[in-house]
Amino acid sequence: MTIATITKVKTGLSGQIKIPGDKSISHRAVMFGAIAKGKTTVSGFLPGEDCLSTIRCFRKLGVEIKQDGENVEIQGVGLDGLKEPIDILDVGNSGTTTRLMLGILAARPFHSVIIGDDSIAKRPMARVTEPLKSFGAQIDGRGNGNYTPLSIRGGATKAITYTLPVASAQVKSALLLAGLQSEGVTTVTEPRLTRDHTERMLETFGVSIQREGKSISIEGGQTLTGQHIEVPGDISSAAFFLVAGAIVPESTCTLLQVGLNPTRAGIMEVLEAMGARVSIANQRMVGSEPVADITIETSQLKGTVIEGDLIPRLIDEIPVIAVLATQAEGQTIIKDAEELKVKETNRIDTVVSELSKLGATIEATEDGMIITGKSTLKGGTVDSFGDHRIGMAMAVAGLIAEQEVVIQDSKAIAVSYPTFFEHIETLINV
Repeated sequence: MTIATITKVKTGLSGQIKIPGDKSISHRAVMFGAIAKGKTTVSGFLPGEDCLSTIRCFRKLGVEIKQDGENVEIQGVGLDGLKEPIDILDVGNSGTTTRLMLGILAARPFHSVIIGDDSIAKRPMARVTEPLKSFGAQIDGRGNGNYTPLSIRGGATKAITYTLPVASAQVKSALLLAGLQSEGVTTVTEPRLTRDHTERMLETFGVSIQREGKSISIEGGQTLTGQHIEVPGDISSAAFFLVAGAIVPESTCTLLQVGLNPTRAGIMEVLEAMGARVSIANQRMVGSEPVADITIETSQLKGTVIEGDLIPRLIDEIPVIAVLATQAEGQTIIKDAEELKVKETNRIDTVVSELSKLGATIEATEDGMIITGKSTLKGGTVDSFGDHRIGMAMAVAGLIAEQEVVIQDSKAIAVSYPTFFEHIETLINV
């Protein structure tokens, strides 16, 4: 088991770093490039373990993909060019790969099997497999298709109209990808708006989509055409350094080329509500995605309430927002976040247990947590439990803890941020 040790920063964080490519967009760039006709090139790709799992799976489906660090070249075969895999499709730790690939495979006229690691084996899949069965796909697996391994036999699917019971961009995306291949018009309605990278990128690849309120419609039979995709920096990765810059004394740091898609940028609203000293510069569009440079300074923070429609726009940032809240005066209440229970870990329980070990005043609720600040964090040994965002959140806590913080299973961080510890050193050593 890999272990990382973090010690308190005494001289503040300063300088600038370029945030790695957005994980969600990197996944989609590979997938959509694979099912498009013609060549797709990708720059700024995130070479983390999750996204590499997507590349490996599509190679097994007969797609030629060359990857050199942040640059990827995909020879798209079109949807009809995907081939029945002779081997099991191993998604590793990637829930995005699992769910979006299910949407693609549900309408392909061949058999395939998806498997993942121990964490994926615990994550519920019925939320996507059940509506995909309504298209006409045959899907089975443990718990009547609720858990991997999953067996998919697709083909001859018909459009559906479906209202999501929970707000999930992954499920929405899977259904749109199945609808793209099905006879008729598929309409998906969300209870709350979720990240819209799928819709934006499908349109970039030439697909027509209709939006009306919280409903998205897609007509089957459309063709994707190869493109060049430039991937912006991942706001979810930037969040760890936004929090670090706000809570480590005497800090000023700038994060370059961060994606600020409004369906993802809830962390910015939380920082503003808590009184953080944050500024945005060089706003621009990179392809279909808004991007900017963000500067964060040490801040006097106050507690806030995080709930409702804001939750889907920052669900992945909640572990590090909890760390931020330990350094804010008063209470921070997070609610309506039941979705945290079905991430790589039950992130409600895990965040509460690990931050409590460091001396935080934090309690779990049925749908979130309550953090009371301002707390002096002590050192100790914590565990990522194989969850990259838990590992990084604990590392950020270690930057202000009185004694060293030891993070067990720190290798999980490479899933989304392979250069995380290098970037910490860059900002400390400037």
